[in-house]
Amino acid sequence: MITGKNYIGNTLSAKGSKEYRTFNPQLNLENEKTYTEATEEEINEAVKLASNAYKVFSKISGQKKAAFLNAIADEILALDDVLVQMYCSETGLPEGRARGERGRTVGQLRSFADLVEEGSWVEATIDTALPERKPIPKPDLRKLLVPLGPVVVFGASNFPLAYSTAGGDTAAAFAAGCPVIVKSHPMHAGTGELVASAIIKAAKRTGMPNGVFSNLNSSGIEVGQQLVVHAGVKAVGFTGSIRGGRALYDLAAQREEPIPVFAEMGSINPVVILPEALKNRGESIAKTYAGSITLGTGQFCTNPGLLLGIKGEALTYFIEVLSNEILTIEPSCMLHPNIIGAYEANKQKAISQDGLTVLADYGSDVRTNYARQAITTVEGETFLKNTTLHQEVFGPFSMVVQCKDTKQLEAIISKLEGQLTGTLIADNGEAADNQNIVDALQNRVGRIIYNGVPTGVEVCPAMVHGGPYPSSTDSRFTAVGIHSIKRWVRPFSYQDWPNGLLPDELKNENPLGISRLVNNVQTIDKI
Repeated sequence: MITGKNYIGNTLSAKGSKEYRTFNPQLNLENEKTYTEATEEEINEAVKLASNAYKVFSKISGQKKAAFLNAIADEILALDDVLVQMYCSETGLPEGRARGERGRTVGQLRSFADLVEEGSWVEATIDTALPERKPIPKPDLRKLLVPLGPVVVFGASNFPLAYSTAGGDTAAAFAAGCPVIVKSHPMHAGTGELVASAIIKAAKRTGMPNGVFSNLNSSGIEVGQQLVVHAGVKAVGFTGSIRGGRALYDLAAQREEPIPVFAEMGSINPVVILPEALKNRGESIAKTYAGSITLGTGQFCTNPGLLLGIKGEALTYFIEVLSNEILTIEPSCMLHPNIIGAYEANKQKAISQDGLTVLADYGSDVRTNYARQAITTVEGETFLKNTTLHQEVFGPFSMVVQCKDTKQLEAIISKLEGQLTGTLIADNGEAADNQNIVDALQNRVGRIIYNGVPTGVEVCPAMVHGGPYPSSTDSRFTAVGIHSIKRWVRPFSYQDWPNGLLPDELKNENPLGISRLVNNVQTIDKI
């Protein structure tokens, strides 16, 4: 079933000479199948096909797009254990995680299918003409959201299904009416090809134009770079490191026609634990956070890498319990030798900083590619002065900052870079009494959690997965949930256009029966 080739539209192709393999971190050896990196010729052909497909796909009905999205979900499920086994062999992640992520991926696809089938997402807005208005007649204006064009999606290392080939970016782009070219992640090329085959089958089954989807293999950064600068590409979706996302963002900005890059990047997800909560339930909080820090070997973008509290006996006890508790958790496998290598290097860089104290560092023998979790601490003043301590250590690592008072705590939050999440742990009206802390946190994050953990991103309309730079490149958009479709569209107006030539969404008779804003009134009525 695995060919190791690229999908250039509906055609399997392997014209290049550069080959590579994926890696099984549990077994610490390469997987057998080789994959062929896409050539410049294949890249050009994929973009050409996508550009041609856009002319058709951008205009198909919401019902047909919904059928396509649901068919993708069906075909992914049809892969069954073959997909699960491939996922596990390329990631070191357990079967339960694979099945859970597959369920999330299928759920995303179906939620976008429901969205486009109903149709009101286009935000149809109509202001009818007032020809008798003085001194200047008012024209008839009608607005809706239209797709941008071919979108390049970069597969994410830590989510081979939910943030990769048929993940949220791809599902949202398809829903918007944009063809997608996936730059497959080299760490899970086999998983990517299986899912790509499901998309191609679904496209054929539902009559989508050839080129609506392509899947390109890449062992390094060259294929991605060529795609981002290609004139036929109109937008980019990326989930990964700050370094990688910023490089793509800069490339896209330097084009003759700059294009948007919607990148979800690094985050240390600060957690503020207020004094009463520490005093009343510090032990329970410590045990909960030991689990959150090590969940998925710390390889979630919402991993709590920074814990903030006010110095005192309660914080000292919390630190002691957290440090002891985290050492009772068995280490687990990271995604790839390169990732655990980066984890160890970044952890050592943090530990080497003046004023940082290591409280817990798993010291027993571990299997190859298994990460040793660590807890560190630092004084608030030291943290403020040393921005190296503000950087993400991707993996099961967290730092406790001991602040001298709430004023310093607020200053630290205000000095942080943009983050995906912030968490407030509070008791007995503490949140209301510390509104300045809440406000400071809100200004630095995209989602604020009350008395919980940041790990876990619910896929629903109210979710915001994004935040101020550098957690994402544009804090106005979420990368999760149906509203993420807005990344791949732009507003477009028709002025004094004949009714019969308008899109169905804007016609007087409202043939789709969608909700529209007509002369400042939300309605499904005809005009």
